[in-house]
Amino acid sequence: MKANIAAARQALAHIEMDENTATIRQKSRDFFWYSPILKDRLDHLEADFVVNPKDEAEVIEILRVCYAYEVPVTVRGAGTGNYGQAMPLAGGCLIHMKNFNKVKEVYPGRVIAEPGCIMKDLDDVTRARSGQELRMCPSTYAMATIGGFIAGGSGGVGSVRWGALRDPGNIIRLRVVTMEAEPRVLEFRGDELPRVSHAYGTNGIITEIEMPLGPAFDWVGIFVAFKDFPQAAGFAADLANEDGILIKLASVYEAPTAREYFQRVKEHVEQDDHLVGLMVAPMAMEAFAVFLADYPGARVIYRSDSSDWARPPGPLYEFGWNHTTLRALRFDPTITYLQVRYSFPDHLELVEKVRATFGREVLQHLEVMREKGKVMFAGLPLVRYTTDERLEEIVRLHEQMGCMIFNPHRYTLEEGGRQSTDARQLDFKREADPKGLLNPGKMIAWDDPGWSYEAIYSYPGILPKPAAAE
Repeated sequence: MKANIAAARQALAHIEMDENTATIRQKSRDFFWYSPILKDRLDHLEADFVVNPKDEAEVIEILRVCYAYEVPVTVRGAGTGNYGQAMPLAGGCLIHMKNFNKVKEVYPGRVIAEPGCIMKDLDDVTRARSGQELRMCPSTYAMATIGGFIAGGSGGVGSVRWGALRDPGNIIRLRVVTMEAEPRVLEFRGDELPRVSHAYGTNGIITEIEMPLGPAFDWVGIFVAFKDFPQAAGFAADLANEDGILIKLASVYEAPTAREYFQRVKEHVEQDDHLVGLMVAPMAMEAFAVFLADYPGARVIYRSDSSDWARPPGPLYEFGWNHTTLRALRFDPTITYLQVRYSFPDHLELVEKVRATFGREVLQHLEVMREKGKVMFAGLPLVRYTTDERLEEIVRLHEQMGCMIFNPHRYTLEEGGRQSTDARQLDFKREADPKGLLNPGKMIAWDDPGWSYEAIYSYPGILPKPAAAE
């Protein structure tokens, strides 16, 4: 297979394209640089050309042309993913969905939208029309697209009540275009959705999305400080178990994270203060006060509805999930992170085992979420990076202690997930992308079904580094 880039580009010249080389490079990148391992491997990559379709008919045309000329295709939204999901490993055509930004319909409990909608903009529409909002979003809510979240995300703000993005009920319907000689338009619901959700765009291009909505609130952002980390973690988990107290976020930050990395918070905390960040529904604040009274030593240092801080911290969700890592990186470029699953019922015990093993080399950052109705922790700890070898050892030690790692220092679906093949996604790729042109290199099961996961997978078709960058 040899791509005819020039012919494909010429055939698509009537569709909006980016011509500026700096823009092409910028649109070829996501947030892979959170990982020093991925930064070393992916930093030089970029697409050969970027096309910005305005509707489904243009997406179909792009895929038909690229199929004919055997040109790889990578699709992306805002590029806020951290696993290199949207990095064009083999170059080729990059489809940017910025023009797919319409909210089509808003109904009680659901919204139909195009995948390029910025999630905050989508919520602005649903709030104005119906007093509703998305049930779940990433911490990059103000810039991330709904399509990128579904194709590359796994959970976020709202997971404390609604669980993971791929849990039943958290996506209603997806409309998808295949990459064949004559692309088809398919619609998936129910148990068909996992074929293409969190598939990095490796087996179809999402062109329409139907998502569930919940009541919109002016959520009260709260910081609570503790001197004892187990108490802080227990407090957050216990609060999530209070079904009558509606919350959208419960984040736990081990000291000295708040003092060293949260610029607008640090003057209000001490070096040994562990912090819990919350988003609480306004009508639940009295109940929250009752709950808080059972935790001696807990200090509410900030409430967004009654703050006297000269410099308010901004939205609490921009301290949680991977915004925590971003804030730390601004102060210390040696910081990276992991994604850890501390499952019920051992979540509190496992966190303490990890703390005892690593100390400050791995600072705990926990996000409370639900898994099959049980409260547990998603860990996004701040890891002090020294060498690739030590980072790999830290991963292995977590796994030996019984923690599941979703490795953010890998760019493939399997290595960033459960290190196993998702047969539903692989089977659909065989059907929908027979030449393997969609986001190549991201699905090991397509390239090398016998891969053992004993070492990092290196896609053979990845663009080589320029000689000067060796």
